[in-house]
Amino acid sequence: MQGVQTASDEPAEAEAAPPGLPLTGERTVPGVPEENYWFRRHEAAYLALREHCVGAVVLEAGCGEGYGADLLAGVAKRVVALDYEQQTTEHVLARYPALNVLRGNLVTLPIATGTIDVVANFQVLEHLWDQAGFLAECFRVLRPGGSLLLTTPNRITFSPGQDRPVNPYHTRELDPAELAELLTEAGFAVDFLGGLHHGPALVDLDRAYGGSLIQAQLDVVLGFLPGRATWPAQLLADVDSVRANDFLLHDDDVEASLDLVAVARVPA
Repeated sequence: MQGVQTASDEPAEAEAAPPGLPLTGERTVPGVPEENYWFRRHEAAYLALREHCVGAVVLEAGCGEGYGADLLAGVAKRVVALDYEQQTTEHVLARYPALNVLRGNLVTLPIATGTIDVVANFQVLEHLWDQAGFLAECFRVLRPGGSLLLTTPNRITFSPGQDRPVNPYHTRELDPAELAELLTEAGFAVDFLGGLHHGPALVDLDRAYGGSLIQAQLDVVLGFLPGRATWPAQLLADVDSVRANDFLLHDDDVEASLDLVAVARVPA
């Protein structure tokens, strides 16, 4: 995957999420201009990794709003979208008819042993208290040779210089070495460990906003600018203009990446 840009054949623009699934700050939803940067950053990983799901039985463990599982369903044989929250699973069931929806706990997956080809876990691991227990469950439900597709924020860049995660919804963030260690301790062979980076258009926007488009957004959301949560028109337009193919996935300089991306395998 070195130097590979995320897929440019993006799906049509997502509709706004139904009012029944609120934007909480813990979960990314499509169709919200203020949230678009984070939505596209997550979508980029789904698009880059969905090649591993072609013709496969896929479990997305921690499906959230469901847009990612639905993207994978376009190439997979079958996708089971699992989440713990009842409101979320009801939303996914109503909005994404291509998915098989299941409610359950991630550390005791309600899935038979060795029955899944691919487990997808995108931007969820950092929310879990028992990360090792969850990875053990992923290993259990995967068939020999099956794959785990995993993304999680890179602690080095997401909470720089902090002892605790900046995001109050995160329990533990990882650096590349820590993620690799967790995966190997769970029994996985790590086939790829890389990171998501800003591509040229986003690098230009970083420069335009004093070095960090992310910080410019946080300044608004956290109320550091006059008028709490009032978005300057140009910033909102720039955030809303971001697309999945503005991000790059590769294994160069992983420690400087935004999100860590791993493809791990159960030995055959």
